[in-house]
Parts: sequence; C-alpha cells; structure tokens
Amino acid sequence: MAQLPESQPDIIPPDWQRWSATEPSLAGSLSGGLTNRSYLIVAGGEQLVLRRNSANSAALDINRSAESAALRRADNAGLCAPLIYCDPGHQYLVTRYIHGEPWRAAGAAALKQLVQLVRSIHALPAIDACLDIDDKVASYWRSIDEGADFYTELRALEQKVQRHIAGAKSLNNGACLCHNDLLMTNLIVAENEILYAIDWEYAAMGDPFYELAVIVEEHRLDKRQQELLLTEYLRRLTTQIDWQRLDHWRVIYRYLSVLWYAVQWCTGAMMERRVKNDIINNARSLFVLVSSVGG
Repeated sequence: MAQLPESQPDIIPPDWQRWSATEPSLAGSLSGGLTNRSYLIVAGGEQLVLRRNSANSAALDINRSAESAALRRADNAGLCAPLIYCDPGHQYLVTRYIHGEPWRAAGAAALKQLVQLVRSIHALPAIDACLDIDDKVASYWRSIDEGADFYTELRALEQKVQRHIAGAKSLNNGACLCHNDLLMTNLIVAENEILYAIDWEYAAMGDPFYELAVIVEEHRLDKRQQELLLTEYLRRLTTQIDWQRLDHWRVIYRYLSVLWYAVQWCTGAMMERRVKNDIINNARSLFVLVSSVGG
C-alpha cells in the first residue's frame, strides 16, 4: 500500500533517462519489504515500482547479478512483475506495478496455482549462481557479532543443524533455478487472476525441495496441504524419501531464517527489541526440534 512520499530528489535515480522518456514522479512508499525500500512511481502515465537495494546486501549474501539474470528469464516467461530496468551498478530495480492481492493458501485450487508457478520457475534456463548452504551459513556468520546475546545459542544450534545439511545433500538429485523466497508478500495474484512472483534477490540454482520447504514454513501448511503440495509438484504419490528431503530442508530454512535476522540485528538494520527476542526464541524452539528428530 502506498504511503506518504519522502523527498523526491533522494528517491528518483539521477539516471532515470536510461529507462524512461519522461521524468518519473514519486507517488509514495510501499510497505511489505524486509530488506529493501520500494516506492510507487509514475512515468509516462504508467505506475512503476522503484526498489532501492539494501545497504547491507553483501552481509545478507545477496547476489544482485544472479537476481538480474533470474529476473530476465522470469520476465521472458511472464512469471514476474514485468521488468523495466536493472541498474548495472545494482543500486536499484524498476518493474511495472501489479494491481492485485497477496497469494494465500485458501484451498486446493490456490495451492495448485502456486505449484504451477513453482514448476514454471523450476523449468527456467539455468543461471550462473548456486545456493551453497555451507557458503551461505559461513557468510551469515561473518556478520554476526560474537558479543550478541544470542551468539552462544546460535553456535550450539549450528552443531545440531549440520546433520540435516548433510542429509539434504545426500538426497539431492539435481538442481534447478529456484526463487527461494516465496513468502506471501512475494506472491501477487493480479486482477486477471494470474499469479506472479516478485523480489527475486535470493534466486539461485538449487534443490527444488528447498523451495517447497520455504513454502511449507512461510505459509504454515498443515500435513494435508503438504501432501497436496508434494503430489502436485512431483506428479506422483509421495515416498518416505520425499518427506525426509522436505524435513531436512525445513530445518535448514528455519536455521537460515534465524541467522538472517541475526545479521539484520548485528548490522543495525533491525534493532527493535522484539527482533532480538524472536531470534532467541526461534533458536531455542529449533534447537528442541532438531534434538528430537533424526538426521
């Protein structure tokens, strides 16, 4: 939803002539993003979204070149907000504004629609970037302060998660291009009922079961919904191996999420007390989970 605009000279990129014949005007800021700042702008009578990239993108292990490559493939396939301009300096991004509502798991038809989008994403041509869990974990840890209140608990959790990382690797049977961040705010059902994925900054080649795990965790799918998600995606009955892969990746995703928020806290991007409390509470609950399940 657009909010009151900020100072226009600080928002509109000075090189706007690269992607617009007329000078854009600022209509307001858009809520919903956790990493970047997005704005509704108007250029040539069209509504566009201008996303200013986060200053701590490197700490969050965001590969803007990979995002750009994934976006171009998704744009060609009609799976994302139509692309207007990717800044080669990776400071900002411009797309068309999609009028619609966030996707919700509101029944079998909605889940099937999401699965179709996911299958289409996973069928896109490969990009030159892979989701390496060990590298991503190490990257996050480089930005986490040893003096943080949650440091010791996160280190203890790391030992428990390692067997799930090893288990997921052992069951991986191939990589495909994944979005890797299909949260509710990144799934938009347009007015014409087409489902689009936005915010591709974590896109990379990887295990498709990581994508499915993100969906299960972020949309809090129950067992019945998980079964439908898997059977629709795999187009066959599920096996014990399928559930093991999903469980491994659910643990890994939850671990990466805790580390992500720890990075946000330690870099000063999210300093609210509730964020620190959530990191501690989520780390403790995940520690209990990984201690009680097999690797």
